[in-house]
Amino acid sequence: MPRKNALEVFLVFLRLGLTSFGGPIAHIGYFRAELVGRRRWLDDVAFSDLVALCQFLPGPASSQVGMALGLGRAGWPGLLAAWLGFTLPSAVAMILFAYGVAQYQDIAQSGWVHGFKVVAVAIVAQAIWGMARVLCPDVPRAALAILAALLTTLLPSSIGQILAIAVAGLLGRWWLNIEQPVGGHAHGYRVSRRIGVVALSLFTLPFVLLPVWAAATGSPVLSVLAGVYRAGGLVFGGGHVVLPLLQTAVVPSGAVSNADFIAGYGAAQAVPGPLFTFAAYLGAVARWPLHGWTGGLLLLATIFLPAFLVLAGALPFWESLRERRGVRMAMAGVNAGVVGILASAFYNPVWISAIHGKTDLALAIIAFGLLTFGRAPPVLVVAFAGLFGWIAAI
Repeated sequence: MPRKNALEVFLVFLRLGLTSFGGPIAHIGYFRAELVGRRRWLDDVAFSDLVALCQFLPGPASSQVGMALGLGRAGWPGLLAAWLGFTLPSAVAMILFAYGVAQYQDIAQSGWVHGFKVVAVAIVAQAIWGMARVLCPDVPRAALAILAALLTTLLPSSIGQILAIAVAGLLGRWWLNIEQPVGGHAHGYRVSRRIGVVALSLFTLPFVLLPVWAAATGSPVLSVLAGVYRAGGLVFGGGHVVLPLLQTAVVPSGAVSNADFIAGYGAAQAVPGPLFTFAAYLGAVARWPLHGWTGGLLLLATIFLPAFLVLAGALPFWESLRERRGVRMAMAGVNAGVVGILASAFYNPVWISAIHGKTDLALAIIAFGLLTFGRAPPVLVVAFAGLFGWIAAI
């Protein structure tokens, strides 16, 4: 990819950020059509290899693909430009929604917001359905998913989630025996191994330093930042898996109520771009010293920081790492485990917060059918659920 200026990268990704609905897999389809097919920034082999790397790493895969494409096109300024262009449209929309919920408390109890909560049930169910078919196609991986669901149900905290991921990875490394062919060649992104080592070191430090600092000072801000960073750094298998990790970061402490959390998650389905911008909503609506735009932008940066660091750390080592069978088996186990984590979150907090009667159940079933079998765009299903909830409340 020839180096160009960062402004070009920003404008291309801003357009994608305004129009890319449908979740990470759909985003990658938009990227391929625009940047491989139309603009020819890179070829299909290089693009497929990049997608494979970002699916392998923790973090929001589509955003990491975008960051790497910006890096290859215009260097480090291009990486930042790609992230800003793709992320800001949905982040701004989510912060504005948070202002509505925070300033007009009746909104949080309105029928149309309840519709958003119910549609979240259908969206998470669809995510579990799709991920289970791909990531748990056999008995061993299904068993790992069930084990992870049990662990996170019995230990409904960040400790339980980390333990579930670790156990699934270790068991996958030693127990699974599946073929995962590797093809293609890594594309050069001009990131040295020295930079990679520094980035990986910076990626790991906040996992230790932020919780210790928060405990030592008793700061609610540091506690939330530690939880949100952990959520951004431990997400495998798709954007929806961030739901239980963020819930444990902000709800038990009282920074965000469970009702506001689920309402915002439902609303996040109606905007284009990465689901991780849900963190901007949480920062804006939270009851903590920082709120509004300041809190929203701070949590937005916090949740994406580990994605940037782990991508920069992995790029120089990807070609050798991807060939190691043990690493691929461990990742297969982790991917199965995150299906179980999401299944646990489907019950608590999603189901118990939204389904209060037969009408709610009917709406969730209809929304699930539209999304899964009707292939309806998520934004239309969310709008339908909001309208249904508003009518039902009259």
